[in-house]
Amino acid sequence: MPAENETQKVEAILREHALSYPEAHEDFPWGHRALKVNDKTFLFMTVDGEKLNLSAKLPDSKDAALTLPFTEPTEYGLGKSGWVSAHFDSASQVPVPVIKAWIDESYRAIAPKKLVAQLPERGTAVPGPASRPTSKAAKPAARPAAKSAVKSAIRRGAAATRSAPAPVKKAAAQVKKAPAQVKKAVARVKTAAKKAVARVKTAAKKVVKKAQAVKKAPARKAPAPARGKRGSSAPLKRARRS
Repeated sequence: MPAENETQKVEAILREHALSYPEAHEDFPWGHRALKVNDKTFLFMTVDGEKLNLSAKLPDSKDAALTLPFTEPTEYGLGKSGWVSAHFDSASQVPVPVIKAWIDESYRAIAPKKLVAQLPERGTAVPGPASRPTSKAAKPAARPAAKSAVKSAIRRGAAATRSAPAPVKKAAAQVKKAPAQVKKAVARVKTAAKKAVARVKTAAKKVVKKAQAVKKAPARKAPAPARGKRGSSAPLKRARRS
């Protein structure tokens, strides 16, 4: 049996990583290695001498992956569905951590939700041969500690408030009294506004009464002309006869 070359060793590492996912298995349709879950392929891999070719479904990182010099949309129309193919001429060109992240993304896109629920959150860890999940992800153990830390901080804050210097306590008391003072100020403003409205109404009533009195008063007669004097309407003297 011929010894494995470096590219085949890299393929073995990626294959082992892909098979570490829940219910993952491999198949060989058309002579190509296919890693599947629920009879659906999430990774294709082929080795030809020193060359390695692979394809994965990347619904989230497709655009970023296609900016790399060794990638292209997968043929047969799969590229439209988010599939990306990568081609490497030698094992030294394979970015193993990146390919493992692609395998994780592709598995999550293909696998049933009940299997994806068994995986840790993306960006925190990826499963491997030594950490293959066997049950649903447990709740983080740090939560009780976080709760106790929050309670301790609250207690420290309360103690600090009780032991605060007198000026701080006075300021706190003033802050508490502020709502009552605001209410009193609002009440004073309302009272002043009511008085002003009442004064305006009273003045308006007086003006209306005066106007009504002027309308009801009788019209004054013109004064009679003085005795011995003719009025302006007296006939003119007749002109003397010539």
